[in-house]
Amino acid sequence: MVDAESPIGEQPAEDESTARWRRWIYPSFSGLGWKKTVQRIVARLVIYYLLIVIAVAFFQRSLIYLPTRVNKILPEDAKRSRGRVHDIQVTTDDGLTLHGWHVLPHDHSAKDRAECDQCLSEGRPLVLFFHGNGGNRIGRIHDCESFARLDADTFIFDYRGYGENPGSPTEDTIAADAQRMWDYVTSERKVKPNRIIIYGESIGGAVAIRLARDVCDAGETPKGLILAATFSSMTDAAEYHHPWLPVRLILLDRYPSTERIRSVTCPILQLHGRRDTFVPFEMGQKLFEAAPAMSANGVEKKFVGLSNAGHNDFSEMAFWNAVNTFVAEIAAAAAKPQPKSPFAPRK
Repeated sequence: MVDAESPIGEQPAEDESTARWRRWIYPSFSGLGWKKTVQRIVARLVIYYLLIVIAVAFFQRSLIYLPTRVNKILPEDAKRSRGRVHDIQVTTDDGLTLHGWHVLPHDHSAKDRAECDQCLSEGRPLVLFFHGNGGNRIGRIHDCESFARLDADTFIFDYRGYGENPGSPTEDTIAADAQRMWDYVTSERKVKPNRIIIYGESIGGAVAIRLARDVCDAGETPKGLILAATFSSMTDAAEYHHPWLPVRLILLDRYPSTERIRSVTCPILQLHGRRDTFVPFEMGQKLFEAAPAMSANGVEKKFVGLSNAGHNDFSEMAFWNAVNTFVAEIAAAAAKPQPKSPFAPRK
């Protein structure tokens, strides 16, 4: 039986809280003067802006770090000849196991760890590779292969939270893991620091700069530092892409590379695409200007602007010709008798 006081089909009245939210989302300004209308519009815009800022601040690391997660990465996934790619792993200071690859030079192969160590003992350069903020090491095998053509071994680890690695990346945890990788190469695999070229692309360049700074401060000078498409700081990059956000107030991982690179004493090569819209060319120049003019062993810093390159499409010939020339130059400099270095390890 239908209540005589409730017409058929009438919807129940919404509660006061729902009505209040509806008025905020769909405001009505009828009957208000223009001053109150403007005040209410401005108030809503401010609230919406603050909500966006809070959301970005809360989720910022998920916007910076874009890993490709998989259950397992095998050497076979590199699609190289048998014995060219081997699993490597390190245990971090907080107990996580991080996986990576040892990519052997061309015309070399090994059956196991013992044969890999024998290959490492032959004295070739070793590239410690830090990749960008997306994907995982599978997508970098082509670059590792290019270093292999330069007769260098390559160690590439995925960051925590990337590939099959556990954990979540932050600036400080990645830095600690990078130091652990350095210790693994020098202590466990017995590769001397003066054979190690630290290579970093994009955000990996910021990781590489911090590691190079730290090991130089400790008196373990690497063979060289190579940077590709690397920003002056994450703060600069974030402000470039999001000028409407209070980046300097909310950013957690700042990667102040222009400050850190000043203390790097090894030879430096920096490469940057002139058409890079993700990390503008001027940002790369700013970083380069902050670097020491000359390394401790007398090698001038080098900057190569790639005319037709963007952020991820370096010209193969121009890029690798520059890297090959740099590797040859630092090898020649290392072979010369060295004067006493003006740089001293920090205490």
